[in-house]
Amino acid sequence: MNDGLVIAAGTGETVWVQGLGARVLLTDADTDGRFALVEHPLQPRALGAPLHTHTDEDEISYVLEGRVGVQIGDRVEFAEPGAVIVKPRGIPHAFWNAGDAPARLLEIITPGGFAGYFAEASAVFAACPPDPARIGALLARYRLHLDPDSIPALIAAHGLVG
Repeated sequence: MNDGLVIAAGTGETVWVQGLGARVLLTDADTDGRFALVEHPLQPRALGAPLHTHTDEDEISYVLEGRVGVQIGDRVEFAEPGAVIVKPRGIPHAFWNAGDAPARLLEIITPGGFAGYFAEASAVFAACPPDPARIGALLARYRLHLDPDSIPALIAAHGLVG
């Protein structure tokens, strides 16, 4: 790791993948690959991510504001500010804003190489409809397994906006 950093408030661009924002605060390059730190604003009643499984990364989220729903494996829980959510690699998980106000998470991703996913996904999912070949290449590059069939069930079960 370098000799230390101070990341100024407001530093970094927020990119959006539908209702999920991502502002990368620390990249794997900043931490010798050990972790990345990402702020995730989440619009009201938005699905942050459908069920998906990381091959290589663990994610630890700290809820800063709002009410966040999470499914880890078959378990569904809700987290409020101050709660910590641990999403281990190899276990399918999904998350969403369970409230009518914005939510915000601070997420550690370890190891940190996955942080680049958000800018790439923002570009891929900006197209309407997104190109399935580009989605497939993105998921393969980040060794991420996505369950698109979970989207309608999550939206219906939790009153989310599509």
